[in-house]
Amino acid sequence: MPELPEVETTLRGIRPYLLKQKIQEVVVRQASLRWPIPQDLPALLLKAPVEEVRRRGKYLLLKLPHGHLMVHLGMSGSLSLTAVGTAASKHDHVDIVLESGWILRYNDPRRFGCMLWIGGEPFEHPLLANLGPEPLGNLFDDSYLYQRSRRKSLPVKSFLMDSKIVVGVGNIYANEALFRSGIHPLRKANRISKNRYGRLSVIVREVLAAAIEQGGTTLRDFVGGDGKPGYFKQELQVYGRGGQACMACSAILKEVRLGQRSTVYCPNCQR
Repeated sequence: MPELPEVETTLRGIRPYLLKQKIQEVVVRQASLRWPIPQDLPALLLKAPVEEVRRRGKYLLLKLPHGHLMVHLGMSGSLSLTAVGTAASKHDHVDIVLESGWILRYNDPRRFGCMLWIGGEPFEHPLLANLGPEPLGNLFDDSYLYQRSRRKSLPVKSFLMDSKIVVGVGNIYANEALFRSGIHPLRKANRISKNRYGRLSVIVREVLAAAIEQGGTTLRDFVGGDGKPGYFKQELQVYGRGGQACMACSAILKEVRLGQRSTVYCPNCQR
């Protein structure tokens, strides 16, 4: 599943090709995504220039003069740029044709993403209104995590992955950040000190920034906005390594299921 670094990588890949470009045509081949693509979406986008491209959590927002196109990549979606005339493949559900001759193409084998129109203030939309702060922003620090965790008895990994607490820290990066912070993923969120949350907040930033720098994590279904996969998978220390030796102490990494997700940790390094 594309996580925040993959979405940020996509944003950086497509933004230079979209800014100030007018949309010449919109082709919807498959409207049945997680939520149906609005029938009037092509008409709403037609001839409109893209004024800005930004991200909120894992949502991409294309600002037009009269509203925003909101895109979520779901479990397996991707946005890529291809030249006009390039044949569509089986799971290429939407083409946004730009006046430059490029197509912004949305591909989603599992069809669990979305492409919706927001006519008003985007951050008041129900999907965005209750999101927590960005992990790379100034509001995400030790004081914030400590205060929000005091009445939370759920495991800290679940706490960290709650989008109402902080956006975009998905399963891969939660595993990695907790390992590098020395925090056991099953420890209750309200049993962690402010100092340890300080270290965790710094490491979450470092892990996400490193993943963005390297283009996201290479997953089976993910392709970046420039058509190239990410390479952060080379740096993963625990995710996907259950039963293997810890890179820090050589103990055998344990793997459990937590909230339907694979959770890998070192019983020796994480307390």
